[in-house]
Amino acid sequence: MKPQHERPVALITGAGRRVGAVIARTLHAAGYDLALHHRHSADEARALADALERQRAGSTLLLRAELAELATLPPMVEQVLARYGRLDALVNNASAFYPTPLDTATPAQWNDLFASNAQAPFFLCQAAIPALRQACGAIVNLLDIYAERPLAHHTVYCMAKAALGAMTRSLALELGPDVRVNGVAPGAVLWPGEGKPYDDRQALLARTPLARAGTPEDVAGAVLWLLRDAPFVTGQTIRIDGGRTLSV
Repeated sequence: MKPQHERPVALITGAGRRVGAVIARTLHAAGYDLALHHRHSADEARALADALERQRAGSTLLLRAELAELATLPPMVEQVLARYGRLDALVNNASAFYPTPLDTATPAQWNDLFASNAQAPFFLCQAAIPALRQACGAIVNLLDIYAERPLAHHTVYCMAKAALGAMTRSLALELGPDVRVNGVAPGAVLWPGEGKPYDDRQALLARTPLARAGTPEDVAGAVLWLLRDAPFVTGQTIRIDGGRTLSV
């Protein structure tokens, strides 16, 4: 491991687009240098890194990997340490999301959804633990309010996110006092890429006390707070849902 870098370093999975990219910009603006993981979003990730490099040269490292291939995870951490000599934060953001109706769900869908939402975060945490312990760092896992209040026809996804929630609490016990582990569970922040019917969106927002959708910046702000400004918080999941889970 090279001599320690002067700024804190965060590894973010799925950082090329959507919420992951906003988390990256937010942490970068707060002084973190970044390892930006992506899989298919190579162009978006490169554009993001180029924009951040214009703001602070030498502040980004691009990592392309298929998280379902577990052998790729330890080398990701090794590349971060080879570049920066430290790792202060891990943000498990990458996630697959699609419906799996009970009568048509397949083992391949099960494996895909659990790989991205539970298996990869666990084994990436495992690989990062020595560096995070040395830094007295923190982990933030991107959960989902559907882990507690399931979404119809998405049973496998909900189960995988529930597993990630259990992992968050369990690792907080196992890794304290050196490493804090927390979760952020967004509600309606960005609609899925394939969209939802407009009537469904309106009905959803009507059940939300704040009567609006959230923004990726809302999620990113919570991630930053948990990483930087919450030294006595661990094992918790913050719902960024405008109060939606308060309604029946």
